[in-house]
Amino acid sequence: MTLNNPFLNSEPSLLEIGNFCHSMAKDLFPINRSLTGPGVRETLAYLKERIAQMEIHSVPTGTKVFDWTIPEEWYVREAYIEDEAGNRIIDFKNHNLHLVGYSVAVDEIVELEELEKHLYSLPDQPDAIPYITSYYSKRWGFCISEKQRQSLKQGKYHVFIDADLKDGVLNYAEVVIPGTVDKEVFISSYICHPSMANNELSGPVVATAISCWLNSLKDNYYTYRIVFIPETIGSITYCSLNLEHMKQHIFAGFNLTCIGDERSYSYLPSRSGNTISDRIVKHVLFNIDETYKTYSWLERGSDERQYCSPGIDLPIASIMRTKYGIYPEYHTSLDNLDLVTPAGLAGGFNAVRQSIEILESNIKPKILVLGEPQLGKRGLYPTLSTKESGQLVRTMMNMISYSDGNHDLLTIAEKINAPFQELFSIVEKLVDAGIMSYQR
Repeated sequence: MTLNNPFLNSEPSLLEIGNFCHSMAKDLFPINRSLTGPGVRETLAYLKERIAQMEIHSVPTGTKVFDWTIPEEWYVREAYIEDEAGNRIIDFKNHNLHLVGYSVAVDEIVELEELEKHLYSLPDQPDAIPYITSYYSKRWGFCISEKQRQSLKQGKYHVFIDADLKDGVLNYAEVVIPGTVDKEVFISSYICHPSMANNELSGPVVATAISCWLNSLKDNYYTYRIVFIPETIGSITYCSLNLEHMKQHIFAGFNLTCIGDERSYSYLPSRSGNTISDRIVKHVLFNIDETYKTYSWLERGSDERQYCSPGIDLPIASIMRTKYGIYPEYHTSLDNLDLVTPAGLAGGFNAVRQSIEILESNIKPKILVLGEPQLGKRGLYPTLSTKESGQLVRTMMNMISYSDGNHDLLTIAEKINAPFQELFSIVEKLVDAGIMSYQR
């Protein structure tokens, strides 16, 4: 296991951050995660080594959480299928996607016709092992590539699954990084899928890197609450246990999922679609890649469903690279560490970091002189007129024209179609020159 936290001693490059995330994904990839059980605990223990203040919580089986109930824990020790010659044609040890999630124990000899009823494959992706679960109905099954399935011969097969479903706990973790104020930014990702790199591991490793970065800062204004949960049942559980606090304190937040490939950037809005989180994500992604993809609330599918549901109504938007369900490798063995790259993870981290930086810097500027300020005598007007300098002056003057103390900087950036960070840099210069102030 690697412990090379790049934020410990210096300001790392995006490449170093991407490599840090990818190394964590490599370590975590083999673990058999599910809604509950030892794989979740092993994953959270690994992440806690990198985020010392992480707290891991346990919620017992049978606990009512809103309209749901915490399920039993799932333990798997061994699972395989042998042919008549004793050859293991499918083995859970070779790839944990081979076993249907939450499969019950079985030890039987079956004919191929019966075995086929318990096999799952993808005819249109003949080399891929699909990811299939049966969390709330007890059954057993194996996932297999279509190519291997077509090679099965008539005969008897020994099916063996050594697994338990028993009372235990659902585990989740949270990290709280205090700020000057107790208004909170909420960041969520999930830790419940087995060996899939983009759909599963990209979110928690980027969230871990964001936690490490926030811990390296000395004066963040807002408090940050970062949670690592099983998808759906975990977000329902977290909201059930913490809803009053969340509704009182959370004013912005992001769900991180499928954030590690290099193909695209994507955004899925909160249910209202016009929260500060929505506005920031759209602004950041547009300035990273104008071709980023926007999806509608009707195309939701991750934990934004719970955080934005009626009565909860939190301002949570999803930040993604290629959206879940869109890329062909989704929920298959092809979603691997070749698809998720250091560069892809670095890009995902950068989008989240920029979103947080806007939250931290979104002040309301106010110009302190009447009429247009005389910029030349303050060294703020270029002495050489070029196309670039002319654009800079227009951007500065447009920003000043809205700097009445009532517009926040993000609103001004939206109105004049300029990058937020460029405007913040101008504000700093005008403040230093004594002709601008700001407040939150």
